[in-house]
Amino acid sequence: MDLRKLKTLIDLVAESGIAELEITEGEGKVRIVKFSQTLQPVAYHAPEAYAAAAPAAQAPAAAAPAAAPAAPVVQGHAVKAPMVGTFYRSPNPGAAPFVDVGQTVKEGDPLCIIEAMKLLNEIEADKSGVIKEILVENGEPVEYGQPLFVIG
Repeated sequence: MDLRKLKTLIDLVAESGIAELEITEGEGKVRIVKFSQTLQPVAYHAPEAYAAAAPAAQAPAAAAPAAAPAAPVVQGHAVKAPMVGTFYRSPNPGAAPFVDVGQTVKEGDPLCIIEAMKLLNEIEADKSGVIKEILVENGEPVEYGQPLFVIG
């Protein structure tokens, strides 16, 4: 992909309301992510398969609190969300979760799935240890950089 086309795509993302753009052209792949210091509230909808398994995730947007709660204090290594999306603890609604509190994990073991733009992204442990805490409920939206797990 030539630089003029890449610059046009960057300008398109910067001027639009989209946060992320990924384009595959031939064997080349480009992903442009707009980063903002302020967090924007976003409404998420779980896929139909998860909607039946996680009815609490379907809370109306109007019920959101006016002020964001303070970030939890993390004791240990925090595994953070690498993207914005919807957090799922298991590979499908009827399956057992990838990990539970107290379970030992090795670096590279799958911890959860984050669904973003209809793509399911498996999130892996970036450190070996024991899962001390799971900070997000199944079916909840997560922000970039939000702590998901604490590994001790």
